[in-house]
Formats: sequence, structure tokens, C-alpha cells
Amino acid sequence: MQRLSISIDDDLAADFEALIASRRYGNRSEAFRDLVRRELRQERLAVRPDAPCVASLSYLYDHHDRTTTLRLLDLQHDHHVLTLASTHVHLEHDLCLETLILRGPANAVSDLANAILAERGVKDGQLHLMA
Repeated sequence: MQRLSISIDDDLAADFEALIASRRYGNRSEAFRDLVRRELRQERLAVRPDAPCVASLSYLYDHHDRTTTLRLLDLQHDHHVLTLASTHVHLEHDLCLETLILRGPANAVSDLANAILAERGVKDGQLHLMA
């Protein structure tokens, strides 16, 4: 393991300490490693958008709107090669949470996620992609 020494201004150091506390890191090194890993992952995806990845896509939608449910199912079936699993949870009478586990080229996974999140009836969602 290598030891790095960095200098940062006081305001940035205070913000970093607040981040460490809010995310409950054990020390600065762990927080710094996570930031570097995240940035390197983004850089790899920028250079090679078709890199293999795994991802989870979670979204909220109104399942009583049958057309929304059918469109979402059609998208999943149209991309069955990318979809490994799905979990469906009824949160309220008309609000459902669905989480998809996806695997494939990062650009294809992102395209599918964007298509799902753009569907009428999808209220919110987020993709977590790991290259």
C-alpha cells in the first residue's frame, strides 16, 4: 500500500470532514479511496461506454395505470438479455417500487434505465451502475 500526502484549503478540508462524518467512514483514507474509485469508474465509462457492468435500477410508479405497467413490462421483455431479476413491492394502494438487477454493456444498461425512467407514470427512480 502506498501512502499519499495531500494539501487542501481549510474550507475544502472542513467539507471533507463533514462528508466523512455524514457517511460514517472510519477514517479519511477510506473516504478518499471511495472518491478515487468513483472517479476512476466514471473515467473508465467515459473512455469505454460499452464496458461490462452490473446495475440496480429502482423506480416508483402507479401500477393502477395499466398502460404504464404494460409499457414497463414490454421494456423489460424487450431487454430480457440485460435483466437478471426484478423485485416488485406494493408501497401504497397505487404506488409500487420496482428494482431491476441489470447486467450488460454500460451504455445499453443506461439506455434501458433512461427509457424506463422516462415512461409516463414513473414518478421517480435512480440507476446505480458499477463497471
